[in-house]
Amino acid sequence: MKTTQILIAGFGGQGILFAGKFLAYKGLLEENEVSWLPSYGPEMRGGTANCNVILSDSPVGSPIVTVPDVLIAMNLPSLQKYVDAVAPGGQIYLDSSLIDAKVEREDVSVFYIPATQMAKEGGISTLANMIIVGHLLENHPELSFEGVEAVVESLVPAKKEALKALNMKALSLGQSFGK
Repeated sequence: MKTTQILIAGFGGQGILFAGKFLAYKGLLEENEVSWLPSYGPEMRGGTANCNVILSDSPVGSPIVTVPDVLIAMNLPSLQKYVDAVAPGGQIYLDSSLIDAKVEREDVSVFYIPATQMAKEGGISTLANMIIVGHLLENHPELSFEGVEAVVESLVPAKKEALKALNMKALSLGQSFGK
């Protein structure tokens, strides 16, 4: 695996930090070098939130993602703020239920996923973040969907057992979106 820098951004309460933690933990289980750096505004729910994740086969020098290979934007302000930072040849995943803008860059791949709508229709309204993560794992050349059950099993606490199946449902919805 080469180094993959991922920036996930949105509002607090959208599961931004959990999505980053999921990707970082998946990297750890795959024995990659990993960095996870969460950041959120003082408002928490409803304020800004973003998460820097770096997955690599060599030691990570800095936890800060300045030129992401992947941007996951869960709201319009995040897309507007980070769209130009994405590396040429990179990927942008956005929640098209909440973002009606189109990315004008032609040097990146853009995935429009109506994740919030899909989550509501699937009875998992709080898991739009994991739908996008599922789509990312299916469509990024350096990542894979393999092993997601082990990650969910490890990250979701026993007292929230029901969320394990719901997270798997969300990941699967994202994996199969567009097929």
